[in-house]
Amino acid sequence: MTMNRFKSVLLAACVASGALGVAASASAESLEPILEVGKQRTADAKASQAKIDRLADETRDLLSDYKTVMKQIDGLKVYNARLERQIANQNRRITDIDSSVAEAAVIQRQIPPLVARMLDGLEQFVALDYPFELDRREGNIEAVRSNLDRSDVTSAEAFRQVLELYSIELQYGRGIESYAETIELNGVEREVNILRIGRIALIYQSTDGAETGAWNNETRSWEPLSAGDYARAVRTGIRIANKQATIELLNMPIAAPEAN
Repeated sequence: MTMNRFKSVLLAACVASGALGVAASASAESLEPILEVGKQRTADAKASQAKIDRLADETRDLLSDYKTVMKQIDGLKVYNARLERQIANQNRRITDIDSSVAEAAVIQRQIPPLVARMLDGLEQFVALDYPFELDRREGNIEAVRSNLDRSDVTSAEAFRQVLELYSIELQYGRGIESYAETIELNGVEREVNILRIGRIALIYQSTDGAETGAWNNETRSWEPLSAGDYARAVRTGIRIANKQATIELLNMPIAAPEAN
């Protein structure tokens, strides 16, 4: 009887073990779809994250490109504004140049008559001035006058030459000089030393120092001076003009200015 019970118990255990195996097998088969769904979701999540990361990178690149382009646009706006100001200034200069060209044509036609009038005036001035270095001064005027008819001398160059003559005449009024000259005294030509003090005095003295005189611009003639009053002073003035003596105060025959 005991033996029968043991067999019964063993048989019951086998039956229970078989039932558990069947149940375990059934549970494993039911979990596989769930696991597959989890795996698929994980894969999809990874793919979605990768896509998000890629879109984020593209967005950052686009934003960086946008900022770069906006900086370039701002720079181009500043550059274009500067160009517009330059173009406006150039247009104004073009207008001014066009006006200057039109005026230059008129001035170009007016220069030759003006130069001729200036030469006539200068020639008259020299004729009425103290008669010093007349050959040089009159020769300079004639040389410039002859240039007016030359095709290779422009009007501007002729005008410059006339201004240079005026400048030379201006310098004559500021200097002191002495030179040898032949003048006519009482109908006789004499070799004398000339002392010119600007345009206020033109004095002669014979080479032996015996005769001294001055030019009277009103009578347009040479007039003798008292040797006792001026001979020594004129002799000293000639030495000063020749840089043979130091500058000092001298008693010279100078015409007093007339009151208007």
